[in-house]
Amino acid sequence: MIVSIPALFGRYENQDGIMISNLTVAIRSNHKMTFREKVSMTWRLSIPAMIAQLTSIVMQYIDAAMVGHIGAEASAAIGVVASSTWLFGSLLIAIVYGFSVQISHAVGANDKWRIKNVFKQGIVVTIAFSLMLMILGAVLSGPLPHILGANKAICGNASKYFMIYAISLPICQIQYYSAAALQATGNMKIPGILESAMCFLDIIFNFFFIFPTNTYTVLGIEITPPGLGLGVTGAALGTAASQLVIAIIMFYFAAIHSEQLRIDLRDGFMFDSGTLKRAARISLPAAFEQVALTGAQIMSTGIVAPLGTVAIAANSFAVTAESLCYMPGYGLQSSASTLVGQSIGANKKRLAKNFAWITVGMGMIIMTVTAVIMYFICPFLIGFLTPDAGVGALAARVLRIELMAETFFGASIITAGALRGMGDTLAPSIMNLISIWGVRITLSYFLVSRGYGLIGVWIAMSIELTFRGIIFLIRLKTTKW
Repeated sequence: MIVSIPALFGRYENQDGIMISNLTVAIRSNHKMTFREKVSMTWRLSIPAMIAQLTSIVMQYIDAAMVGHIGAEASAAIGVVASSTWLFGSLLIAIVYGFSVQISHAVGANDKWRIKNVFKQGIVVTIAFSLMLMILGAVLSGPLPHILGANKAICGNASKYFMIYAISLPICQIQYYSAAALQATGNMKIPGILESAMCFLDIIFNFFFIFPTNTYTVLGIEITPPGLGLGVTGAALGTAASQLVIAIIMFYFAAIHSEQLRIDLRDGFMFDSGTLKRAARISLPAAFEQVALTGAQIMSTGIVAPLGTVAIAANSFAVTAESLCYMPGYGLQSSASTLVGQSIGANKKRLAKNFAWITVGMGMIIMTVTAVIMYFICPFLIGFLTPDAGVGALAARVLRIELMAETFFGASIITAGALRGMGDTLAPSIMNLISIWGVRITLSYFLVSRGYGLIGVWIAMSIELTFRGIIFLIRLKTTKW
């Protein structure tokens, strides 16, 4: 009988009385895990990632609230370039997949030399890529808001915000890659803690950068903290500063502290054409997928922008509020990719399939629950984000439409992670392309042209997310493991 529930980073005793020290050893062992053990391992592996994602969303809520209190135009300035920042960020993450998936496979196979060599190659390639994106982003920052159809009143702040974001891309890349490499080894704890810490740092930096020097009364005591009063620009600088601190610490834990990834300069390394080709096969479809998704977001922004400042701000706040529902799904996505990847590396395809369905089922349940809760509390949350009653009412109305699709949205998010763990990124990219461009954009344009405004955009989103979840579940069911 099972003596204790599996622990994520500690030891647990299985039904045969065998003490297993960590996730990797558990997957490689000859012990046949029970369903309860698989669920427990999945849950415990996912908790740090989900907490990090949720903390990140809390940070976004507070960021949005800080900027929202400056005014609707400040929120709109950030909102109009939000989809473009998602595009650049998703490209950074896509290239990370090409190496993190190979690291998880090497960990599952217990190939210690390959783990380190893939990690070192990934550092060079991903940073070089981020530098190219930085240059491109800096060049585009000026004309971008105009291209997206933004009101002239917000174009200046929007350009400054995107310029600072572009300059910080190499910092973001170091953070993303170090976190993904640690997660690929089964270490969700350190990335979870550090990403949560980044949220708190962001709040502190934002406070000093966004607001001017002012006097506040706390518990009857007057304090006057210094402030730069930079507004929208301060929001970008605050986020970049917090990412810099965490990127340095995250890289330390990956490249120096981690036994599996630790870099020894005396060993040197060589570019392996096989590793680079496999990285390209994984990353290019993933990048294409992200371009399809975030490119559609940019197109959607172009559809929303002519509807006016209130619609842009409401759309931005609704997206921020909704993220509280789907971020647990992205935490489970990381777990799915790690569990499936290490199982494939250990040549345990049945176990990989089991972990895929367990994470998907768990995610669909969690996101259904969060959607129900959000349906009732969204007016209060959006009221926290903005004092503008008109913006808040519209944001809550459109969000409630989309919440109907959260269950299937969760299915698509986590299935993509499971498929990525086995190295399958081409099929998800094609499915996303068909779904978001063939359904969401087409239907959004049609409904807006018929006078449905922002509500039409979110009706189209809800229909598309449901369709996407269904086709991803079909893909998972028919995958040849």
